[in-house]
Amino acid sequence: MRDKSAGRALSPMLTRLAEERATGVLVREHGTLYLAEGRVVHAESPLAPGLDVLLTAHGTLATAAWQRAAAQAAGPLHTAELLLDSGLLPAGALELCQLDAVYDAGYFALAPSSAPGRFRYDHTPRVDSLPSVPVVALERETLRRRLLLHRLWRDPSADSAPLIRADPAPAVPVTPRQQAVLDRVDGVRTAAGIARNLGRQAFHTLVDVRRLAAAGHVVPLAPVVTAPPPPPPAPVTDPDIALLKRLRDALEAL
Repeated sequence: MRDKSAGRALSPMLTRLAEERATGVLVREHGTLYLAEGRVVHAESPLAPGLDVLLTAHGTLATAAWQRAAAQAAGPLHTAELLLDSGLLPAGALELCQLDAVYDAGYFALAPSSAPGRFRYDHTPRVDSLPSVPVVALERETLRRRLLLHRLWRDPSADSAPLIRADPAPAVPVTPRQQAVLDRVDGVRTAAGIARNLGRQAFHTLVDVRRLAAAGHVVPLAPVVTAPPPPPPAPVTDPDIALLKRLRDALEAL
């Protein structure tokens, strides 16, 4: 199925900001994009692991080193700059993780939303040592990722709901990468929680989750529907009392 958003901007506001070479912060329902002269220099989303997780999860940087730098800096970009200047973080590793974070969190930030975005102009100097991404490139990659997920498994409910293992489990084999995801399916974690636990990009985890769902290994946990409480009993009125008295008198007369 063709993506209905193909051929048009995912965020008209973002497109205008890119055209005017704006610098500042665009806050959307599912994430935040940081712009410098109309290009995306950083992205954050509660649905995607942050730059700190991507740097520390697999030994690129010690967690304690990030925490010490973060206590002295304003935000993740300047934390990374401080680590870079101190020689604790290789420039190449930072650039790769930064681009991963931009495309990963940017995917969620550009998701369809029910609320308009808000932009705050902010000319705080950016970190020149980090790469930036043209808006058109981020939107193009976001559309490609949406289409990929749709082709793998059309039901998006597994993207955000807690996941449980199918019972009985199918005989379809899984890759080691998918097994790592499957090992963390516990009825509580969502795909975002699994990605954060593994220190992996959230979108790549969504790919694994949809493949596991398509193979019948996992299903989203259905939301618990509670029955509404029974209505309170209707108050007894004076006519009701009179009627009950007449019925009682009639029964006693029999």
